[in-house]
Amino acid sequence: MGKTISLFGFPNVLSGEIVKEFIEQYTGGGTVVALEVREPKKKGSRAYAIVQFTNTRSADKIITLANQKLYFGRSYLKAETKNFDLVPNPKKYEHVMEGVTIYCGCQTSKEKFSVLWEREDITVKFGFGLRKVYFFMSYHALEYKLELFYENILKIELHRPRGQTAKFLLIQLLGAPRIYKKCEQSVYSYFKETPEDQWVRATDFTSLNQIGQSSALCLELPYGVPLLDLVEYFPSYKENQAPFILETGFPFSCILDLVPIVGPPDGIELPYKILFKICILVQEGYLAGPTLDINFFRLVDPQFIHIGCIEHALEKLYHLKECCYEPGKWLNEEYIKYRRLRKLPRTPTVKLDDGLVYVHRVQITPCKVYFCGPEVNMSNRVLREYRQDIENFLRVSFVDEELGKMFSTDLSPRTPFSSEERRTQIYSRILSVLRDGIDIGNKKFDFLAFSSSQLRDNSAWMFASRNGRTAADIRNDMGNFRQIRNVAKYAARLGQSFSSSTETLSVARDDIEVIPDVEIFQRKTKYVFSDGIGKMSDDFARRVAKKCGLKSSTPSAFQIRYGGYKGVVAVDPTSWTKMSLRPSMCKFECDNTKLDVLAWSKYQPCFLNRQLITLLSTLGVNDFIFEKKQREAVKQLDTILTDPLRAQDALELMSPGENTNILKEMLMCGYKPDAEPFLSMMLQTFRAAKLFEIRTKTRVFVPRGRSMMGCLDETRTLEYGEVFVQISEAGNRSFRDNSLLVISKSDSDQGNRIVKGEVFVAKNPCLHPGDVRVLKAVDVPALHHMVDCVVFPQKGMRPHPNECSGSDLDGDIYFVCWDPDLVPPRQIPAMDYTPAPTVELDHDVTIEEVEEYFTNYIVNDSLGIIANAHTVFADTEPEKALSAPCVRLAELFSIAVDFNKTGVPAEIPRELRVQTYPDFMEKPDKPTYKSERVIGKLFRAVKDIAPETSSTKSFTKEVALRSYDRDLEVDGFRDYLEDAFDYKTEYDYKLGNLMDYYGIKTEAELLSGSIMKMAKSFDRRKDAEEVGLAVRALRKEARTWFNTDAEGDDVYAKASAWYYVTYHHSYWGRYNMEMNREHFISFPWCVYDKLIHIKKDKASNRRALHLSSLERQFSYGLNLR
Repeated sequence: MGKTISLFGFPNVLSGEIVKEFIEQYTGGGTVVALEVREPKKKGSRAYAIVQFTNTRSADKIITLANQKLYFGRSYLKAETKNFDLVPNPKKYEHVMEGVTIYCGCQTSKEKFSVLWEREDITVKFGFGLRKVYFFMSYHALEYKLELFYENILKIELHRPRGQTAKFLLIQLLGAPRIYKKCEQSVYSYFKETPEDQWVRATDFTSLNQIGQSSALCLELPYGVPLLDLVEYFPSYKENQAPFILETGFPFSCILDLVPIVGPPDGIELPYKILFKICILVQEGYLAGPTLDINFFRLVDPQFIHIGCIEHALEKLYHLKECCYEPGKWLNEEYIKYRRLRKLPRTPTVKLDDGLVYVHRVQITPCKVYFCGPEVNMSNRVLREYRQDIENFLRVSFVDEELGKMFSTDLSPRTPFSSEERRTQIYSRILSVLRDGIDIGNKKFDFLAFSSSQLRDNSAWMFASRNGRTAADIRNDMGNFRQIRNVAKYAARLGQSFSSSTETLSVARDDIEVIPDVEIFQRKTKYVFSDGIGKMSDDFARRVAKKCGLKSSTPSAFQIRYGGYKGVVAVDPTSWTKMSLRPSMCKFECDNTKLDVLAWSKYQPCFLNRQLITLLSTLGVNDFIFEKKQREAVKQLDTILTDPLRAQDALELMSPGENTNILKEMLMCGYKPDAEPFLSMMLQTFRAAKLFEIRTKTRVFVPRGRSMMGCLDETRTLEYGEVFVQISEAGNRSFRDNSLLVISKSDSDQGNRIVKGEVFVAKNPCLHPGDVRVLKAVDVPALHHMVDCVVFPQKGMRPHPNECSGSDLDGDIYFVCWDPDLVPPRQIPAMDYTPAPTVELDHDVTIEEVEEYFTNYIVNDSLGIIANAHTVFADTEPEKALSAPCVRLAELFSIAVDFNKTGVPAEIPRELRVQTYPDFMEKPDKPTYKSERVIGKLFRAVKDIAPETSSTKSFTKEVALRSYDRDLEVDGFRDYLEDAFDYKTEYDYKLGNLMDYYGIKTEAELLSGSIMKMAKSFDRRKDAEEVGLAVRALRKEARTWFNTDAEGDDVYAKASAWYYVTYHHSYWGRYNMEMNREHFISFPWCVYDKLIHIKKDKASNRRALHLSSLERQFSYGLNLR
């Protein structure tokens, strides 16, 4: 076990080597792991060194000598123990191989490997505990390190050709290794092994980006080099004694800046969507770039082959999930099958509903480029305006090699021995892509803009110019931004039109009014109580609601975009003007008169999370309260698998929506949660996902609380410290408990309840204890029209929303809780959230400055680092979130949040950067300690019962025999079996395609949105909505099939046929045979209303027969008397 000390008193700042030699004359050679000599912190003081030893004994010896007077020349040295290490977690490599030759390239057959680049005499280190493989090499007098994550390894195979001594370790890649370049070490430092700080991120250093063009690495092992048993670490590992030939290959990418992008030879011109799909197949490793010859490109040319056949064949190739080494031969065989069928194959894509669009996406890593899609997206104002140009829009994301988020240090490393700000090659790569654009076939995509959420995800929109329309033309059409002279704000306003939205009605300028904001000045600070909120008339709100597909009720508030306005409009029953907007809502000038809706007030469950629990614990809520709430939440999740009534309640409370409606109807008509296969798999997946969220995020459901859109009291009734909260009822028994003490029925609607008494309000993210506001919920009759939103006063010294993490009323969602157990016993003053002054330019903002700002945002994006540091300090400091480090981090977080508006970065001092992490953060590659605070207790209570994957069982033939429900057979159903089989075949094909594309393992995860794990190119939290849109579109398409030629059809017999071809054992295994997929069972539940009607009808008939039988028995008994 090592130890680190400080050694004070050196006469000046000496070289690290001199200090190391001085120390090791006492402790012995090789005992110093790392050493840094630093300048004194105060003027007149002497220099000091931080020294990390390999063992405690050596450190203690220097401390003992210092206590007995240890001299360096004439200088007397003092020593003390430090509680941190220079190298906090020294890497331990389980296996090292030297003298290896590496070949980068592509496998072109089972026996051949095409070499694009090679390097001799490299060192390979396996860090099995780190789940990484490292390759060290020198090239053109520079030292490089390649870091390959296990998740980027598809499989490993050892080739030992018979009769040869050569051994080749073939590593098939899912992604490229990270590349690092070694920078010069400070003379004032010494490190036994090159420290992480000295390795700086780099891009592909080979002349033609051959590493990026490679889909595999082949290691030629020197004779006699021992090899560990890799099966233990790589289950797919195998050995092969067949011939293995290395061939000289040539780069195949037609673009050398972004690789690999392939294109046809001269004389062949392919449609954009076909070329895009081919690039996907090459980038994903399903086609080998060097094998694509002129014959292949002719076989995908619509001049010779019908485009429907080409699209279907390429889609099938993608879903086979294997590399096709002879694509020309394979395509010819597929086309022969299509000709035999004498009909065009079914389209692989789902037919989209209004308001949805297919968009292509590109992910750019430091070494490679990956094409994705087209993917289902909710449209936005720009895509609707230029719908005929949809193929000219491209979403571009900048990600790391594992397709995760890029971090600031990847673009601008911070080294302890250099205060100079540096930019890596990755910074230059991102900026050059934004400035130079992307060429795909005959399209040249140029930077367009990015929304605020895209900026946080390091993503942007690009547009391929055509005659009469360029990216600049679109920006000019979006509005007049010239008066905005701050680059960050200018970029934000450009992106305002790219928010996903639903187009509703046109509103003439004469039909709106501009009303004044409610403002107050306090000590030179202006507070705007009405920041971001306006009003809408009752009648117009009903019309807007219908356009949003809301037929049964009208929301109390809508989040909108209108021209250059953004924010919320709340219903005002006293207003006759369609919309009343405020100056705080106007962000730029725009002539567009379409009203776009982003969201609306509705029932939304609320959950505790780690930040909120940390703040409530700091404010005095006892640990046992949180433990009790978590136990109750887990118990509720357990009962849904066995208790139909509790399952209905849990679904309605925790996960409202279309899926819940289907499952509730099934439960209400008598299906058992643990017996009906579809119902069972959906409930099991729902439970598993919720448990996983409790484990990873401490996301605990709170029945006596809601997530609510913030609104303003336009009646001026509420006083400072008061709120109005009216909620729609959900769950049959959800209010039959102690919560009745604070909830009363509303006069306006029997289904609504008005909360009275103490509540606390907060908004995520929240890091400062003052973000939690304890307020009094009161009944205001004039506000009874406001449901499922929290209404704040327009009186007081400061707006309550601003007190909650510096929020406003332009669509922010607030956590509102009236559970007396959770209302904190004390409250502290809110933090000052006055933003830093913005930097104004003396000229119009240029698009080049916006592009540079995008790249600088990644450099300065410290939100995650700050939030993680806050979690650690709050877990270790005695005062929790009120400790000095946590308060400072909360201030820095506020600055970082505002960066996309101000352009002012948050600088994190070294002392606030953490080195060890609590066990609940689950960072296996970092030093970890056992947390004794509440989140640690909550984590360990569920750690072993929260699975990482869904454990639903497959629908086997045995399950089909056991679970088939004869109640769902209706006379005449056999007349519809042939059509039902065809439709299920198409439905399953499209459903399986969605599962493959998003990397979702089970049908239930895809359908329910309770996704446990996705392909690495997607984010489980951020992309769940996109998956939900695709699933809803598929269900709607299936219902369209059902209603086709419905006139004269027996809809119940048809629904019965859909059920039969899905559940009956005679149809088991007849679908997706070539694709090797599971037997899916969701198809008939697309028309669940018909099946439920059949089930209820059968149950009603049985009851009637039973009653009739009882009556007959009763009558017979009377007659006997």
